[in-house]
Amino acid sequence: MLDRQKCFLLGAVTTAVLATSLASADESKEAKVARAMSAAPDSISKDATIVDVDGKVLRSGTSGWHCHPGLMPGDDHPMCNDEVWAKLLKALGSKADFKTDRVGISYMLQGDAPTNNADPFDTKRDPGEVWAEEGPHLMIVVPDPKMFEGISDDPENGGPYIMWKGTPYAHIMVPVAASTEKK
Repeated sequence: MLDRQKCFLLGAVTTAVLATSLASADESKEAKVARAMSAAPDSISKDATIVDVDGKVLRSGTSGWHCHPGLMPGDDHPMCNDEVWAKLLKALGSKADFKTDRVGISYMLQGDAPTNNADPFDTKRDPGEVWAEEGPHLMIVVPDPKMFEGISDDPENGGPYIMWKGTPYAHIMVPVAASTEKK
């Protein structure tokens, strides 16, 4: 009986993964570009390079910014990063050290999935942990951790806060309201 349950569960998980992969593969290039561009203000995304989950360039840009429709298969949380943030994400992906000599900016104006506010590698909520599920926001990485002094690390404080404090990937989360006003 237990083997049957394991087989059923494995089959259900495999079907869900394949469905997500196929749905992502079926999405048009134009839809991915539009979603990626929605991560940042038009002034940033209009000239950005758009890069798909697999690293394929969907549209070349000229500004130095890189926007993604999501960073992993099935992820629909678009993000636009400057060069510093691209380096931070690369370091994070390989669990390498990260340092910068200048400020870096990343936009996620469509929000993000729940994330452990203290541990960038935690994927499972446990009692007592603080997880942030942020709506539209931008993220700022700074060259000197002393610049974090005086900023809360509480995502419920009603304003900017530090995420991943004490790690090489620490950054300031700045919640913003999506603007509906056109200029």
